[in-house]
Parts: sequence; C-alpha cells; structure tokens
Amino acid sequence: YMVPGLILYTCFLIVPVIWSFYYTVFDGSPGIKWEFCGLDNYIKLFSDKQFFQALIVNCKYIAIVMSGQMILGLALALMFHFWLQHCKSLVRTIVFFPVVLPVVAVAQLFTKIYEVQPHYGLLNSVLANIGLEKYVQAWLGQESTALGSLSAMDIWTSIGFYAIIFYGALLDVSQDVIEAARIDGAKAFQLLRFILLPLIRPIVVVCLIFSFTGTVKMFDSALALTGGGPSGATKSLSLYMYNVAFTYSKVGYASIVAIVVFLICVIGSYFIKKLDKDITA
Repeated sequence: YMVPGLILYTCFLIVPVIWSFYYTVFDGSPGIKWEFCGLDNYIKLFSDKQFFQALIVNCKYIAIVMSGQMILGLALALMFHFWLQHCKSLVRTIVFFPVVLPVVAVAQLFTKIYEVQPHYGLLNSVLANIGLEKYVQAWLGQESTALGSLSAMDIWTSIGFYAIIFYGALLDVSQDVIEAARIDGAKAFQLLRFILLPLIRPIVVVCLIFSFTGTVKMFDSALALTGGGPSGATKSLSLYMYNVAFTYSKVGYASIVAIVVFLICVIGSYFIKKLDKDITA
C-alpha cells in the first residue's frame, strides 16, 4: 500500500531535488547558452548582494509572520474554546474564510486598503478620520513599511488555519484536568502555561514546522501585492529565484537559490523538532 505514495513522492520531490543539484553546475538556460561551468555558480552566490538582501528579507518575514500566526492563532483558539461557546461555529467559519480565498483576490483587497492615491484606502481613511493624519503614507510604496504591510496581509490570510488546528487540539484536553487546575487556584496565564501548552505541545511543534516552511517559501503573496518592491524590500529568496530563472534565463544559478531554500526548510524543521526534544528531556 505504500508503493504508490512512495512512487509519487520520489517523482515529485526526490527527483526534482536531484535534478536541481545537477543544474547548479551549468550556466544559462536549457537550449539557450547551456554550458557547463563547474563551481562558478556556487562562488558567485557568496558574492551576490541581491541574494543576501533576499535572505535578510526572508529572515525578517519569517520572524514577523511566524510570531503572528502562532500567537494570534492560539489566542483565537482559546477564544473559541472558552468564551464563544454559543456562536463559535459562525466565528470559526468567518475566521477560516480568508484561508480559502485566492491570493490574487486578497492582494487586490489589501492594495485598496493600503491605497493613498488617488483616494485614501481604508487604513489611511481611518487614520485621517481619528486625527492621526500624520501617519497617512504610501504603505506599499516605501521600504520601511512594505514588508510589514505584506506580513500583516499574510498573517490575516493564514491565521484561521492555525486557529482551527489549535482549537482541535484544545478539544482533546480533558475538562477534568482544566477544572482540577482551576480548583487548585490556577489563574488564566498559569492554566495556559502549565496545563494547556504542555498538553498540546505536539500540535504546537507541527504548527511551528508548517509556519516555518511556509514563510521560508514566501512567494505568491509578495508577487501579487508588491512584486518584490520597492527596491527589493519584499523580494524573498523564492521570488529572487523566480526572477533569475525566468527573467534573466539563468536556470543554473536559480537552481542554487532553490537548493538554499530547500536546505533552510530541512535544517530549520530539524532544529524545531530537536528543540522540542531537548525541552521535553
């Protein structure tokens, strides 16, 4: 029964990874100046300023979005479980709705929210109407705010996914355990810190891995909302790889960037699991 899945896994994951390693020793694009270059692409990578800029953008994005997804997702799940018993189904549906929306549609929505010309979008209109007009700005048009604006959109889009997963984990926690902790005098934070989080720890680790690998591969939302701009402020490694491969026809060099993204996902996931084992021990 495992053979069909193993075949698909090999064809769609293992083979492309091996093929990407093979491509890294060639320059150009297949059929267009496709020449063997040895380790030249690897040497070029360590002096590529655009690559390191994209790597820094990725690291900032990972830190912001992972924090938002985990903290807000858990907060919503706790709200569903303890405070919204009567209308939790409706609220869960509303919160999960952004997850199933097309990325392009979400990007168009947030473009209107952040708009400053020719008319204020929702965000700038609210700021202007409550006396904070000095904060009205082109949120997507300047380097200092573009990445934060993109991160806010992606957190809003994905938060429902993590909220539902955490909520499912909380449902498996015995009410007897919670009631016993309350009888012993546990406050809300103590209940979360010493009872709930240890009991749902395996789900937290899974969500951390999902969130980490998803943020490392950041691509479609940045392409749809900002195109990587302004001045590369939202250009991730995946978007940089895409531009190198399909704009500049450097498939061999782009394959190295793809390998870097793959290695970051694998190594990061390994350390998340290792950290969990060390904490448990």
